[in-house]
Amino acid sequence: MAATATPGAQAPPAPVGPGDLSGEGSRGLPDARSEPKQLPELIRIKRDGGRLSEADIRGFVDAVVNGRAQGAQIGAMLMAVRLQGMDLEETSALTRALAESGQQLEWPKAWRQQLVDKHSTGGVGDKVSLVLAPALAACGCKMQALLEQVGCCIVGQSKKLVPGDGILYAARDVTATVDSLPLITASILSKKVVEGLSALVVDVKFGEAAVFPNQEQARELARALVGVGAGLGLRVAAALTAMDKPLGHNVGHALEVEEALLCMDGAGPSDLRDLVTKLGGALLWLSGQAQTQAEGTARVAAALDDGSARGRFEQMLAGQGVDPGLARALCSGSPAQRRQLLPRAQEQEELLSPADGTVELIHAMPLALVLHELGAGRSRAGDALRLGVGAELLVDVGQRLRRGTPWLRVHRDGPPLSGPQRRALQEALVLSDRAPFAAPSPYAELVLPPTGAQQ
Repeated sequence: MAATATPGAQAPPAPVGPGDLSGEGSRGLPDARSEPKQLPELIRIKRDGGRLSEADIRGFVDAVVNGRAQGAQIGAMLMAVRLQGMDLEETSALTRALAESGQQLEWPKAWRQQLVDKHSTGGVGDKVSLVLAPALAACGCKMQALLEQVGCCIVGQSKKLVPGDGILYAARDVTATVDSLPLITASILSKKVVEGLSALVVDVKFGEAAVFPNQEQARELARALVGVGAGLGLRVAAALTAMDKPLGHNVGHALEVEEALLCMDGAGPSDLRDLVTKLGGALLWLSGQAQTQAEGTARVAAALDDGSARGRFEQMLAGQGVDPGLARALCSGSPAQRRQLLPRAQEQEELLSPADGTVELIHAMPLALVLHELGAGRSRAGDALRLGVGAELLVDVGQRLRRGTPWLRVHRDGPPLSGPQRRALQEALVLSDRAPFAAPSPYAELVLPPTGAQQ
């Protein structure tokens, strides 16, 4: 693992493109006391490469939230930002405006050092939060009644919290502006600012199944998140993690819950455990609850091994509406018993290795696309999810494989896999002639806040 810290007194490097968030050479935002500008003028300013004042940005967000902005105007502004970018101050202003567009969360003062959160940019088989939240709760963090009693919860965005981001997020999805660094940064951090956190770790994925195809582009977002977070008084660390292969062995709703529970048994795939413990260790250190990252990592590992994380997971399930008997059975049963309790697909179908060789890679994207076709994902809002649909990887990267050995088990509800689906899945398996090897950890780098912001 490599750690890089953003210097405390040194400004970020000069802008290199529309997505860059550098503040070097900044003259400060224009005077906010002028008359409010109309939306077409704001769009023109950003379209032509100008800088928006904090008042301009607040005016735009207010128009979005209150319905004065037309869909075409929202789309035009998002595209202008995507093409022309925003500097650090503009991005901070957008983050603040979005955060203040809805309800603010308040917590007991005694919790200040304990309130932590984790965010992921998303990946295939990414069930880290299911494990990390209860593990951190077992270490003393708060992730008001549920947090007081259990210490953690997993929730989605509501219309009361950061409604401005909810509207912009939906618009980004249909205007090809999802990959804009300023918009991603503001979207992530606005939801975290309202939580009043002591520390946040963001898992920034890179690779073929991630928003960013390579580590360099992911690092740009990581530095933006850390820099804007520091300016807003939020201690943020960003981990860069690889997403070329699925995380762990299981992909799909119920199957990922099974694997998360296995990790909380102190077992499970090594790549999942490694990522959970290192992200948790960074959070414990960043929030002042561990002297070093290594100490924090060891504490999270102990919570997985001694059953305390699994105990918090059971409490969290019951606290969030799961029948207490079912929660207890899930957390105390064997893997086979758990499978009987969770949603199951109607059929299973195995794919066999086409040749002898060492597993060099299992591409994540073909698996994700086929499982989406089988009902594990939605094509439009409101579509029903098939919770039992998924896939189990029966081999590890680096493992020697013989021809005819099962390497993938698909859980499906419908008819057998089609010819194109089977071909896409078989092409996801990459074999080589080299000797077996230990698969590398997906955890590549940690971008840290300025030294002063860690105190």
